[in-house]
Amino acid sequence: MSMSCKDGKPGCLDNGKYVRYTPEQVETLERLYHECPKPSSIRRHQLIREYPILSNIEPKQIKVWFQNRRCREKQRKEASRLQAVNRKMTAMNKLLMEENDRLQKQVSQLVSENGYFRQHTQNATPASKDPSCESVVTSGQQHHHVTPQHPPRDARPAGLLSIAEETLAEFLSKATGTAVEWVQMPGMKPGPDSIGIVAISHGCTGVAARACGLVGLEPTRVVELLKDRLSWFRDCRAVDVLNVLPTANGGTIELLYMQLYAPTTLAPARDFWLMRYSSALEDGSLVVCERSLKNTQNGPTMPTVQHFVRAEMFPSGYLIRPCEGGGSVINIVDHMDLEPWSVPEVLRPLYELSTILAQKTTMAALRQLRQIAHEVSQSNATGWGCRPEALRAISQRFSRSFNEAVNGFTDEGWSMMENDGVDDITILVNSSPDKLMSLNLSFANGFSSVSNMVLCAKASILLQNVPPAILLRFLREHRSEWADTSIDAYSAAAIKAGPCGLPGSQVGGFGGQVILPLAHTIEHEECLEVIKLEGIAHCPEDALMPRDVFLLQLHSGMDENAVGTCAELIFAPTDASFADDAPLLPSGFRIIPLDFGKDASRPNRTLDLASALEIGQAGNKASNEHSANSGCIRSVMTIAFQFVFESHMQEHVASMARQYVRSIISSVQRVALALSPSNLGSHAGLRGTPEAQTLAHWICQSYRVYMGDELLKSSGEGSESILKALWHHSDAIMCCSLKALPVFTFANQAGLDMLETTLVALQEIALEKIFDGHGRKTLCTEFPQIMHQGFGCLQGGICMSSMGRPVSYDRAVAWKVLNEEETAHCICFMFINWSFV
Repeated sequence: MSMSCKDGKPGCLDNGKYVRYTPEQVETLERLYHECPKPSSIRRHQLIREYPILSNIEPKQIKVWFQNRRCREKQRKEASRLQAVNRKMTAMNKLLMEENDRLQKQVSQLVSENGYFRQHTQNATPASKDPSCESVVTSGQQHHHVTPQHPPRDARPAGLLSIAEETLAEFLSKATGTAVEWVQMPGMKPGPDSIGIVAISHGCTGVAARACGLVGLEPTRVVELLKDRLSWFRDCRAVDVLNVLPTANGGTIELLYMQLYAPTTLAPARDFWLMRYSSALEDGSLVVCERSLKNTQNGPTMPTVQHFVRAEMFPSGYLIRPCEGGGSVINIVDHMDLEPWSVPEVLRPLYELSTILAQKTTMAALRQLRQIAHEVSQSNATGWGCRPEALRAISQRFSRSFNEAVNGFTDEGWSMMENDGVDDITILVNSSPDKLMSLNLSFANGFSSVSNMVLCAKASILLQNVPPAILLRFLREHRSEWADTSIDAYSAAAIKAGPCGLPGSQVGGFGGQVILPLAHTIEHEECLEVIKLEGIAHCPEDALMPRDVFLLQLHSGMDENAVGTCAELIFAPTDASFADDAPLLPSGFRIIPLDFGKDASRPNRTLDLASALEIGQAGNKASNEHSANSGCIRSVMTIAFQFVFESHMQEHVASMARQYVRSIISSVQRVALALSPSNLGSHAGLRGTPEAQTLAHWICQSYRVYMGDELLKSSGEGSESILKALWHHSDAIMCCSLKALPVFTFANQAGLDMLETTLVALQEIALEKIFDGHGRKTLCTEFPQIMHQGFGCLQGGICMSSMGRPVSYDRAVAWKVLNEEETAHCICFMFINWSFV
């Protein structure tokens, strides 16, 4: 450790002796340290020539000084990190103590109410006709005690303050008091690494959600971000501030008109007429609260708007308190009546479940704040050199354009084409200049003369017994199961300056997809990536030189354990330049759960997925006995696909789009059937098909023949138990085909986790693609020997998952898998002690 001698001069402890330095030498060493933190490569004569003042210091002493200097830096960084963690833990502890006090008050209130009702029930008699009771039955009529209504309040500018103060009091009673009975959000566990404390209402009018959290932003910055609802609330279409009134206490009252997109094609959009009150409390906290203004308050009104249902917001808002050491503690409350009567009965859970409100609105606000705080602390470029704020803007453009297509508002230029009556697919067209300008299809870019109209084909379907996250993950990883490459090529060509023909004349097929991660939020609930579709020929002249098609893709809600999550997969054609102002015409899927079954402990369904897709209905019969044990999972999927085209091609493009969406719906329903618990019950994933059981038997038997040992130390005699033990083996076991270019055909759970893929997608992964350069050289050297003697061993190294993440392994064992005829069926690899780097 660096220290000072008794005389106060700087020194260094070297083998128990103090080495003294002059202040000038210390200054020189500091400068040298910043220029070259590791001076071991600098020879003594170079140091003396460049820094003569160090000529009387031994190289070993300089080395010790630099080691001590690095230790001091590490200690300072660690101390700073521990202080930050301690501040965070202190603030979180304070938040939990406040939550505990609130819960104790709520328990006391419930105990008091319970005692009152119990005493009232014991004292009351059925024959009582005391007119002082709350209800009296007379002549078959039940008359309830009616609480006198408050007289209408003056909502003119001079009287709005009284409504604002009342709104503030009601909001605070929900945020920190017991005005609403809150219960913990299912699946949310508060802790230092969680998003915060999230709760939903129990037994109140409408739907309500509440969140408490800690973010590393100053209160004024938090207020600024939360009031900008368009930047974080993806369902928000517009927020118009119609009037701003300052108050005597330094606050402001704003009159707002807000519109929300409808999440599906089956329900109208919502709008709100609101008053927002912003002020500071005596303790220095900032508060922003809102409520709906109604006609009963005799205040300014907003007439109803066509295609919108007027919803009501009860006192809601944000309480932001400064935190010691920086940052803010935030309480968020959302409480609304979304008028569920206006939608079909099957969709009413979307407007009646507080869990959906918590995920889409309350937690979205908290996530936005945490994301921006993370970007401020880690301000550097992400994937492809893009700034985080640029990527957030792209994500926002994605969601907004997709929501516009789903809703198809007439004031944005959308008009409906006549339906053919065969199905519920809706075709909309848009030729407004504003729409083309929003896509950057402008005359300046030379696009408008080629593509001057936009068409959208959309539909919504009801799905049964398939978790949204699992279905959407499959659609993302297996695009070839539902997508038409000719449509992708047409969409990519249509947004560029140049002629493009309708699909049908292309040559070539699907060459595989490569997923290139671009950016993700800190909790990975939303990811932006680039999809590269290899070797697609759109026109005859591309037949000899197929082109790669690039898609920009946004997906969210892939966590199947998150309750109430809306899962989305949205993509748009782009080019390799990836310009910030590139045209974005997104299409894709949105799946929203309608109810939540008791299926918290669902088994892994990957093993039986391929067989379920192949055998179809036969797989249903084999596992119907398990469907009774699975909770019913209902969800609504909305599909919307957009195309740009020339006006004279409208009928042809409409016909193509309608047929394409029909085929996608058919594919989705087939995949959903294969993924449903009726096919993949509580034991189906472990039982597998006879083919899988036979393969497991061959793998273990061949290992015994070539390696002279048992692969599974304690497996049973039955083929089903062998498959189960192989599936849960701790090492990654994978089989690949005996082709010129070997591809994977089977893997156990550890193998799928290592490659970050699913069983069906293995057939798209070549063996050599997962190794790095050194690993490929080793494989080329050892593979002939493996084929000759039947087994071999590869030294440890690095390989790559299908998502491009490096994976290390200690060693890999390979052996030939022999079938019943003693001929080679495939090659099996076992990667031992693998882990992500």
